[in-house]
Amino acid sequence: MGDLSKKVEYLKGLADGMNLKEDKQDQKFLLKILEVLEQVAADVEELQEVTDEINEYLENIDEDLAMLEEVVFEDDEEFDPDEMDMDDDVDGDSVVEYECPHCGYKTRFDITDFDFDEDYLCPECQQPFFPEHEDEDEEDSEG
Repeated sequence: MGDLSKKVEYLKGLADGMNLKEDKQDQKFLLKILEVLEQVAADVEELQEVTDEINEYLENIDEDLAMLEEVVFEDDEEFDPDEMDMDDDVDGDSVVEYECPHCGYKTRFDITDFDFDEDYLCPECQQPFFPEHEDEDEEDSEG
């Protein structure tokens, strides 16, 4: 039982010793305050238990993450997760240059943001960068 619960139980004991009755308004008021305090103490105790469980769970996750970082970044002795910027393209591997098949205009695409369902048009000639081949359409209709 928590400290708050003990204090509320003490107050209830004092009230019982005073022989408070519900027939007098001021005494009834005090008894209702004690009931509310008892419920508040129980709720606070329950919240504390949940908080303790969550803290333990987070500590376990933190330990697991530390072990995972060790395994993943064991070769990189200077790894600092705070310095890591997910938007930076470290290798330059995600950016490709493509030439328009119609006018020769060169543009760059970031393949991490590339949507294969979208029709990309050349900003120069407004023709599709990736035209569909007629023989593919013929094969689809034959098969």
